[in-house]
Amino acid sequence: MTDSAVKTFSRHAPGYDDPRRRLVPPFDAFYGAAVDALALAPRPPRRVLDLGAGTGLLGDAVLAAYPDAHVTLLDGAAPMLDQARARLGARAGYVVGDLDEPLPAGPWDAVVSALAIHHLDDAGKRELFGRVHGALAPGGVFVNAEQVAGPTAFLDAHLRAWHERRSRALGTTDEEWAASLQRQAHDRCASVDHQLAWLRTAGFGDADCLFRDHRFAVLVARRSG
Repeated sequence: MTDSAVKTFSRHAPGYDDPRRRLVPPFDAFYGAAVDALALAPRPPRRVLDLGAGTGLLGDAVLAAYPDAHVTLLDGAAPMLDQARARLGARAGYVVGDLDEPLPAGPWDAVVSALAIHHLDDAGKRELFGRVHGALAPGGVFVNAEQVAGPTAFLDAHLRAWHERRSRALGTTDEEWAASLQRQAHDRCASVDHQLAWLRTAGFGDADCLFRDHRFAVLVARRSG
């Protein structure tokens, strides 16, 4: 994250979770598909790294499915990790760090992320995908539950309009949407096709989009083993 993004997310940390199901319209299917994708690993994951983990929503879902796992949560905004610590306690580890810094030492059975990597520019995404590939154990999986861009400006505008329309239909208030727009100002979203190409260039032989609902997609890649 940039310093500006860290400040924004730190400021929003205490109320971040309350509107999640409204601001992420396919919330259950989206997070559920991310957790389901971990079954692509050759064995139940024991060491999981969560990038841009925020308040621990995805980490919590991973631990619910794999209670014997240990999840390390990495985020650039310490107040977000404070919220995660209140949720997960000693079931997880916590690292304050940015996505453009060296990753915590692996090898990891799985690396996951939800709604975080789109804060990097395209070069940063490509570089991170390479580091994730290097940090995974053979057969390990990378699951990126992400907010994506449309493949053209016209379609991207359509996706953005759908997002606001669906969120407001679910009860998002003007204040909640305004706060969301402040966070979205830091977004650098990329299309599904571009990200799959970058994953393959990074060395992932198996890469696909296993779930998509408009702006919300679950991209999965496996390191050969």
